[in-house]
Amino acid sequence: MQATASDVSASRDTTLVDLALQGGGSHGAFTWGVLDRLLEETWLRIDGISGTSAGAMNAVVLVDGYEKGGPKGAQVALEGFWRRVSHSARFSPIRRSPVDVLLGRWTLDTSPFFLAFDFAARVFSPYDMNPRGVNPLREVLAECVDFDRVANSSIRLFVTATNVRTGRGRVFRNSELTPDVLLASACLPTLFQAIEIDGEAYWDGGYSGNPTITPLVRECASHDTLLVAVNPVERQGTPRSAREILDRLNEVSFNATLLKELRMIALLRQVVDAGTGEGALWAAMRIHLISSSTIDQLGASSKFNAEWDFLSMLRDEGRRCAESFLKASAADVGKRSTLDLDVLLKEI
Repeated sequence: MQATASDVSASRDTTLVDLALQGGGSHGAFTWGVLDRLLEETWLRIDGISGTSAGAMNAVVLVDGYEKGGPKGAQVALEGFWRRVSHSARFSPIRRSPVDVLLGRWTLDTSPFFLAFDFAARVFSPYDMNPRGVNPLREVLAECVDFDRVANSSIRLFVTATNVRTGRGRVFRNSELTPDVLLASACLPTLFQAIEIDGEAYWDGGYSGNPTITPLVRECASHDTLLVAVNPVERQGTPRSAREILDRLNEVSFNATLLKELRMIALLRQVVDAGTGEGALWAAMRIHLISSSTIDQLGASSKFNAEWDFLSMLRDEGRRCAESFLKASAADVGKRSTLDLDVLLKEI
């Protein structure tokens, strides 16, 4: 009889892991599902979490819930957050068209309001379209997260946002986290006004790290990083329409820094003697990937779909993929990487 993930976990000693959570709008509900399943594994202990955009929000909500009520508290907090996100969007005109609903498609590509919004975003600045800088997520975060509790958590948090002036990423840690920091990490510049923090303007952290691996290497004790990806690295075919080209450009740019960091790990592993300094820390990192081909097939417009049925589907897909990962690779966590990074070196 084949062992289940629960059978493996029952016989495991506690293993320290880091989480690296990508951003991707509503697709972050997939990450919610992955986290929901991982929190059921008593042998996994989270040391640090690096997150960007929706990944950062998942990270902060998880830590807040964990400090309040352990793994179960984290699960409850994550569900409450995503329910609140869906509730805040219930009156939004940006919804699926009747045809897409009838055909069971999650895309917004034929939604008249989304098409109008998408066109306007290419012509007008968010300073013109939304002069007051209103973002419904600000209220959601303020209601769902106790940032004082997050500041004092033993789980290290690293949230990336991109400095507009310098173009470099800034990593915010537990005591620095606020609703504005999370909104900055998720600030797409064509949709939202830049978020000002400490006199500097910030845009989406995906441009400089989606997510950033470096602080997990330098500041955490774990040598295992579970990367939860919602941003496809590869896509078949060549984009033809203006929207497809822009969407693919965003995917490529949002993956660039992460791929560079993973390539660094692969290179250092090939060095015979990485020494005892930071190079040795990078070379010792074990990387594991949890992703979904289903998520990869969703159109970019679905990242704006906050219908509860859609978020629930993504959550269930996340739980399924986490379960598959645990069945296939739980025994490798703490021992070896399950993601082949050498593939990245073949392109150099």
